[in-house]
Amino acid sequence: MKLVATLVAGAVALAVGCGADSTGASTPMSASTVADPVATELPEASDDNPLAEPEHEWTVRTESSELDIILATPDLAPGVRRFAIVITDSNGVVPLPFVNLSSYLYTGTVDDPGERPDPSESVGSRFHPFPYGGRGIHVAEFHFAEPGTWGVEARLPRADGSIDYVEVLMPIGEGTKSVDVGEQPPRSKNRTLADVSDIAELTTGSMRNPVLYQTTVADAIDSGKPTVVVFASPAFCTNAVCGPQVEVLSNISEQFGERVNYIHVDLFENPQEIQGDLSRAVLSPLLDEWGLVSQEWSFVLDSSGVITGRFENFAPESELVDALESALDSS
Repeated sequence: MKLVATLVAGAVALAVGCGADSTGASTPMSASTVADPVATELPEASDDNPLAEPEHEWTVRTESSELDIILATPDLAPGVRRFAIVITDSNGVVPLPFVNLSSYLYTGTVDDPGERPDPSESVGSRFHPFPYGGRGIHVAEFHFAEPGTWGVEARLPRADGSIDYVEVLMPIGEGTKSVDVGEQPPRSKNRTLADVSDIAELTTGSMRNPVLYQTTVADAIDSGKPTVVVFASPAFCTNAVCGPQVEVLSNISEQFGERVNYIHVDLFENPQEIQGDLSRAVLSPLLDEWGLVSQEWSFVLDSSGVITGRFENFAPESELVDALESALDSS
């Protein structure tokens, strides 16, 4: 039940305020709860309706009453990692093309991190707008040297010339919950068009590209070609960090053609039975197989079936294209 709640509920960020001096050092202030501005209100979990507000362990603190961060990549582990966030203010998503980010390794917990250490790393994050509407995410790459409580702070220039600070604090364990880069994923036998009478049995979305439902993961691993696997439920994108991932996959299939395998696995095993009523939803067993704990995932596999690209929640087309080109180059 907890897995379903994490996968399909709207993201809610716990924002913990903090003050900052001219050097960016923070001091704790009061806590407040800030809801995801894009999320849909969802019912409580039950045996008949396996939905609930998500549980997450990260918090946000800022001296600004306007700023908030929604963490798009909570399933992190030590190493070089894709890190993605949605930054919002009173006007909605902050679309600055680049935002400077700094990481910190604390000695305390997420709720009580302790004194601010020196930065571990400072990088620039790039804004990727979603294909439709005014949403988007900032993406960067960080090296998290070891497990522990990590913070990543964004510094944003404001209209009056000042700089605002907002930081997300998160626990990073020994390893990821989901399958990871460098691993071969489970040889899953996802359903394809050969297993159903109607493509509507394979996706909740209205955009139904048959190219995405031709092969199983097991067969793709043996094909000798790179593969893109997307886990998403297009009709039930309920938070600020999921997007039109299946549409992106369809676009990529037109670009790369038969050189690549394309697989969409809906989060729900029975899309045709839901019809807007998630109380009837049955989760795909592949989610447990792959250890997935977020609403949307994309994986790029090289020609030997090893994961070379791992994207939690929405992955912009440019990121997937870069990962696929690298996989093709190494074939």
